[in-house]
Amino acid sequence: MSGISGPPACHGALDDALDAGLADIVRRTGASSGALYLIEEEESATRLVALCGLPLEFAAPWHRLSLTASLPLTDAIREDHFVWVGCQDDLACRYPRLAAVLPYRIACAATPLTGVRRCWGGIILMWPADLPREATPRERCRIISSARRLARLLDDAPRPSTLPDRPRLIPVSAPGGSAQPGLAAAEYLERLPEGALSLDLEGRITFVTATAGHLLGRSVNRLLGCRLWQALPWLDDPVYEDRYRTAVFSRAPLSFTAIRPPEHRLRFRLYPDVSGISVRITSRREQTLPGPREAPVYRAPVARTGRLYQLIHLSAALTETVSVRDLVDLIAGEILPAFGAQGLALWAAEAGRLKVSGFHGHPADVIARFDGLPLDADLTPVGQVLTSGVPEFSASPTEMAARYPETPQIGGKQAWAFLPLIITGRVVGCCVLSYDRPHPFTADERAVMTALAGLIAQALDRARMYDAQHHLAHGLQKALLPRDLPAVAGLDVAARYLPASHGIEVGGDFYDLLRLDDTSAAAVIGDVEGHSIAAAALMGQVRTAIHAHVTAGAPPDQILARTNRLLADLDSDLLVSCLYAHLDLAACEITFASAGHVPPLLRIARHHARVLDDIEPGPLLGIDTLAHYPVTTVSLPADATLVLYTDGLVEVAGTDTAQITAGLVGHFASTDDEDLEDLIDGLIHHTWPMGQHTDDIAVLLLRASFTQP
Repeated sequence: MSGISGPPACHGALDDALDAGLADIVRRTGASSGALYLIEEEESATRLVALCGLPLEFAAPWHRLSLTASLPLTDAIREDHFVWVGCQDDLACRYPRLAAVLPYRIACAATPLTGVRRCWGGIILMWPADLPREATPRERCRIISSARRLARLLDDAPRPSTLPDRPRLIPVSAPGGSAQPGLAAAEYLERLPEGALSLDLEGRITFVTATAGHLLGRSVNRLLGCRLWQALPWLDDPVYEDRYRTAVFSRAPLSFTAIRPPEHRLRFRLYPDVSGISVRITSRREQTLPGPREAPVYRAPVARTGRLYQLIHLSAALTETVSVRDLVDLIAGEILPAFGAQGLALWAAEAGRLKVSGFHGHPADVIARFDGLPLDADLTPVGQVLTSGVPEFSASPTEMAARYPETPQIGGKQAWAFLPLIITGRVVGCCVLSYDRPHPFTADERAVMTALAGLIAQALDRARMYDAQHHLAHGLQKALLPRDLPAVAGLDVAARYLPASHGIEVGGDFYDLLRLDDTSAAAVIGDVEGHSIAAAALMGQVRTAIHAHVTAGAPPDQILARTNRLLADLDSDLLVSCLYAHLDLAACEITFASAGHVPPLLRIARHHARVLDDIEPGPLLGIDTLAHYPVTTVSLPADATLVLYTDGLVEVAGTDTAQITAGLVGHFASTDDEDLEDLIDGLIHHTWPMGQHTDDIAVLLLRASFTQP
């Protein structure tokens, strides 16, 4: 994937073309639903712009997806390939967070919208799970080619513009014509002793017979256009709504029994298809045993099923956050839209004062006015919430000003939710959600926010611990790596170290360059096994040992052999790969010794680069104290460029390393980058276009700038 940038303007003719293209893909593939996502301008996230085959409410948890999330669509966009999930078991194994929110028998496919020069977004399709575990080549080709047609539309459209806040709902006509019954069919249904009604994909009643109205206890006019569970309070139960959700997702017939007060048992049979759901209603006249009638039992109001599924989705998302920055991005990207909020601030108490942990949607100067205030300050409820552990909600500036007169004037917001972050009875922080307009907080919303705050508290506690460990390990590693590379006459050099984008701690990748005399230098690169402070510490010991043996004048093979014996003396459980290169600029040659390290790349002229796989490697350091490390000598012409790197540059999960390396060689041979720093950027971007590398990466570039004798 060559690059990602913001989408073109989405309006008018382009909207119509994209919508028609999405509906066509759904029809041609026989999918039950489809969704079109476009990448936001200058954001590492995608936004849902068009949906067909599902209610918009069902897609609420996925209106905006971070490209770093582990989901079929984001994986397809990030890695620029087709993704197929053939069954629910496959979904649970590969995408547990998604499976927790979609406990239905479904299959899905995702493919990127890759144009001529960039990726615009992606498409995801879903089917009932009565499909093979693998998509056929014909199905793959049909989906990918359809996505490319949409990408070409985006390539040719004017840009840029913002994406719509609310996705468009695209109808998909059922095969064989309209789903609306004709007069004869309606008369036929009216003659039957059972009730019949039709629901659209939003759950609204579009057709109902008089018999159905009689069985449900409502007139036809009071039912048409209403959602079934809204028109009939006794069906306003998550159990029944979940049956409807299951029918929509799985497209499989199902049935359930409900009691219409006081004791009328009704059997509902649901028959879904691409345009909606047909419902048959029959009366079950089971007689109850004689005896005194029980008093009606009061049922407390329950949260809507959609809200429950949304809470599950957000809870699963919170478990994936690693750092405090990740947590702030997640809350800003998924939790704020879920509650219609625009602002966020995470606060903690340190030494009796407020300390900001992260914020979004507020000017930095506003946050700075609160940062460092005493907890007992009357400027904001944050201190009160941190002290008492009791949430506070202000639906308007009037409510806020009654207790905290200065807060509305400072922040410019119109409504606030102050949520204590509590772990085992200890308040660790306060999460403040704010709104640009007055916002009444329902009892349901307050309950869900309060429950979610407990999950945010746990995520924040983990994130702070991670950040502390990460800063310690990264600081240690940074201190052990060379601050500057020495100047060597006849040699241009550049180096880069990138810690892993994910993970708990920093690893042990290292590099070094030593000037030996006026015409020679030594370059070394290595990788200590694992990601831990121990790995970083061992890296420092190995680098120091190599430095000592090099300055003592040891030959390349002995440098590795002696360092290998040192690791045995240290009795470390960690193994180390290492590549040592002795550069003789006078003789125009390089002598290599390798301890199981990935082979370097060498470009001697434009369009002529190769992997130096003829270097014979010895075993990893730390395995065999008597190990022998062969040496290999290759020529170093003038203007040749040598690339030493660690395996994080070429190891991509699920992809053959040899294939990645071959692609890297092709890029290296054809690139026009003359600046070494730009060349490093290009090499890393070629393998990791989204920048989310899963392992540490160290790269050391050496270019011969001498004149050939």
